[in-house]
Amino acid sequence: MEEIRIDCANPTPEEVELSQFHAQTLFRLNHTLPFTTEYEELLHLLFPDMGEGSRIVPPLKGVRFNEVKIGRNVVINSDCLMMAAGGIYIEDDVMIAANAQLISNNHDLDNRWIITCKPVRIGRRAWIGAGATILPGVTVGENAVVGAGSVVTKDVEPNTIVAGNPAKLIRRIEPTETEKE
Repeated sequence: MEEIRIDCANPTPEEVELSQFHAQTLFRLNHTLPFTTEYEELLHLLFPDMGEGSRIVPPLKGVRFNEVKIGRNVVINSDCLMMAAGGIYIEDDVMIAANAQLISNNHDLDNRWIITCKPVRIGRRAWIGAGATILPGVTVGENAVVGAGSVVTKDVEPNTIVAGNPAKLIRRIEPTETEKE
């Protein structure tokens, strides 16, 4: 997986404008009554690639929301942090509990103005527990569960449960009869 590097000390005028747009739109979203037309419009301004039936419970925190792709029927609970410079890809039917952190960027150790970016991918039907942190470059596999408060530093296999800091395999999930068909 290729790392992207962004120089935050020298943003282009377009990057500055987009950052200001996201900050102002996010502020408005977090101060608007949810489940109203105005809220839905603001949500889709921040997330133009958000699938049908998906919802986000405020408040929301983060940067570079244009790098987030959200599938259908996704539920993201309150206080989610999305540091999305490296890209965040959330497939269909994902559940993300309150206070989860999806972090696709970090700072370079030598030059802190440089951010290093790798995408975060959340597979179909995955469940991210409350307060869990998913770090840059991590893929959470289809139908996987990440336990509450876990820090995920490595890919999570499909149909598994992981928990802890760092997250480790707890057990495998047997497919249901519906999933076998």
